[in-house]
Amino acid sequence: MAIDPATPDTTGSGAIRTAGGDRPVAAEPGGPPAAGIGPYRLARRRLLRNKVALAFGALFAVIVILCFCAPLYADHVAHTGPNDNHVTEQVQVGGETKDVVSPTGLPIGPTWHGRFLLGADQNGRDLAVRLLYGGRNSLEVGFIATAITMVLATIVGLTAGYFRGVVDGVLARILDLIWAYPVVLLGIALGTSLALGGITIGPIAMKGNSLFVPAVIIGIVYIPYVAKPIRGQVLGLREKEFVDAARVQGAGSLRIMAREILPNVASTLIVFLPLMVANAILLEAGLSYLGAGIQPPNPSWGTMISDGIRLIPSAIHLTFVPGAMLVLAVLGINVFGDGVRDALDPRARVRIAAKREDEIGESEMEVMVEH
Repeated sequence: MAIDPATPDTTGSGAIRTAGGDRPVAAEPGGPPAAGIGPYRLARRRLLRNKVALAFGALFAVIVILCFCAPLYADHVAHTGPNDNHVTEQVQVGGETKDVVSPTGLPIGPTWHGRFLLGADQNGRDLAVRLLYGGRNSLEVGFIATAITMVLATIVGLTAGYFRGVVDGVLARILDLIWAYPVVLLGIALGTSLALGGITIGPIAMKGNSLFVPAVIIGIVYIPYVAKPIRGQVLGLREKEFVDAARVQGAGSLRIMAREILPNVASTLIVFLPLMVANAILLEAGLSYLGAGIQPPNPSWGTMISDGIRLIPSAIHLTFVPGAMLVLAVLGINVFGDGVRDALDPRARVRIAAKREDEIGESEMEVMVEH
């Protein structure tokens, strides 16, 4: 963790300032020096300076809000549901009456008003409504899968790294086994098999067309990608002095892992969080495109691309619209994740260098972050 320690002010004002150029923190007259800026607060300041990351993060937030407001748009603007067919209906476009789906099977293109704003698909379903509902399903799967990955990977990484020995050997081999399979191929194999019979774990039963099935699959296949870095960090942290001090005070293994080690790997988890969301959304779209993800009639960006690719180039909007939304969502969260990583990088090494100031006659501490 990169930490910029607070340094004494050389102007005699009694304030504390940081070498990174942050605003001074005033100290009370006659009182003790003010506390330095914490690492998370400093990372927040760095992130707020990264306007590009904030812009793309706002873009992703807008997409999320629009998708979760899909029922409002469907009820009050489009007046249709995501699975409602309008094959035989007609719509007014620019004063002309047009078929929603022509006799040759070609769907109408964008009308740029309430109904069929972005056009219809080959079954006469409103593309804009399905785009928002499909985005909501894709985002729900991505968020649930990320939560599964982060929770299980944290538990496995902490357990394997702290206990080492036989426990580490067994868990590490299981991670290597999952790691050995390509993510897409493993997802297709699990998705195809579970789509037929669903999942039954004790009292919990999920049907094959449930959104939780692809979420569980994606959450499992990405566990090694987070658990292995966590395990590596824990292997080093368990030998630190503060862990030895906790053992001497009589703290048990669970308490040490939860209160001593977990806070020190929190920055790694924060960095992984947005990146895993992007990977989960992208993998869900790929699995749905191949028929191993979200099952019909539930819409998703992947299934919409798969359905629309058959009508290229006569109805290219069926593929372009969901593809563009998928690219924007993944790009937004990826760029924002890169900004979070730059602001709070657990791999950064801190070097404190003393620099002589001849004009003032005092030393000043400067923090230089090396990647």
